[in-house]
Amino acid sequence: MKKLFVLPIIAAGYLVNAQSIGNSPYAAFGIGDVKYDNTVDINSMGGVSTAYIWDFNNSFNFSNPAANKNLGLTSFKVEGTNENNFFKSDYNDASSTKHSTYLSNISLAFPVSPKVKFGIGYQPYSSKKYEIVTEKKEENGDITASSFRGEGGLNMIQAALSYQISPEFALGARSNFYFGNLYDINEVTASNAELINGYETRNKIKTFNFTLASAYQKALAKDKKLTFGATYTFGNTGQMESTFKNSTYYYVVGQNKTNESIIEERASEDKNLIPMEVSVGAGLGKDGKWFAGTQVDYKKGEIVQYLGQPFAYQDSYKISAGGWFIPNYNNFRSYFSRVTYRYGAYYEKGNLQLNGTDINRFAVTGGMHFPFDSNSASRMSGIDLGLELGKRGTLENNLINQNFINLRIGINFADKWFNKRLYD
Repeated sequence: MKKLFVLPIIAAGYLVNAQSIGNSPYAAFGIGDVKYDNTVDINSMGGVSTAYIWDFNNSFNFSNPAANKNLGLTSFKVEGTNENNFFKSDYNDASSTKHSTYLSNISLAFPVSPKVKFGIGYQPYSSKKYEIVTEKKEENGDITASSFRGEGGLNMIQAALSYQISPEFALGARSNFYFGNLYDINEVTASNAELINGYETRNKIKTFNFTLASAYQKALAKDKKLTFGATYTFGNTGQMESTFKNSTYYYVVGQNKTNESIIEERASEDKNLIPMEVSVGAGLGKDGKWFAGTQVDYKKGEIVQYLGQPFAYQDSYKISAGGWFIPNYNNFRSYFSRVTYRYGAYYEKGNLQLNGTDINRFAVTGGMHFPFDSNSASRMSGIDLGLELGKRGTLENNLINQNFINLRIGINFADKWFNKRLYD
């Protein structure tokens, strides 16, 4: 039965290459918009995950694979995201909107033994899909036009394992396999020119890295508990194949290049794609009642190829805070007393710096978990809803301000799937 669920997860990871995921013009650089941390519960808490151990037995934490000591059921999750982006620029007072809906997570997790837990899952890691056209009138009256286009994305399949060394301390590890294709092209032409000059970059990615994790939870008086967590993600150990071509041509019917003359063409292999990342967090909670936590994520900058030239990502960091509460999961007379309510917020000093300006992001988040069984206090199968309201970028220095409203929905099927049955 395990194979029947593992194989669809891997197949889904390859099939969703065709997903059209909307994002901002800032996705034009490097690997595009990073989409990881798409699980509804974690996103609804502002991204708090490093010191997050779910009190009940039906959910697996992939972000910190060591924080899974309570998983006692098999959990199968399917989640989707609806993104709504609103852009505005002071340049020609331009504005636009972009909407997209896509599969954001599919995962399977189960306890191997009381001390060992395992999970495998798929998420889109990054995406880019943009088209920017600019025109400039020269002193002699000629008009020069530039077109920037790009598409593609990276997907990730992850496998995570946790081991509970003692009732308080656990270690975990996660392998991350990234795959996908990225395409960027800058085309330049003038009103007095017959040919178009194109600068084209294609990146083919099949690479992987590893995450090591730890979690510590100490029981306190009055059913309270203090949790600490830390993760470290290594840089790349795989390869990215890049090809760059500078050529001239013109288009005929059907957008086919004709009379192409190659000026320069080169290929390279690079490992600088997925950066090293460190996360530390702490949280305080009360059994089955509430949890509040915070964490800091640090991501090292990398240099990647963009239109044949090196492009530098800056070091970045993210500060998150959030948690959850349940009014009374034993109140069988009121269904909404057994609903889990989540809240959070984050601020991210981004890894992009354009025109001397950091492209930062902040958001507030919230969500709810609705259990299917209105007569059960075990928190098994249910529906998760999440909402994220935020802002990215700025109007300064001819840049773009991006406001976004992201909606998330997920279904978690949890049950004792792999337990051996005993017969009298």
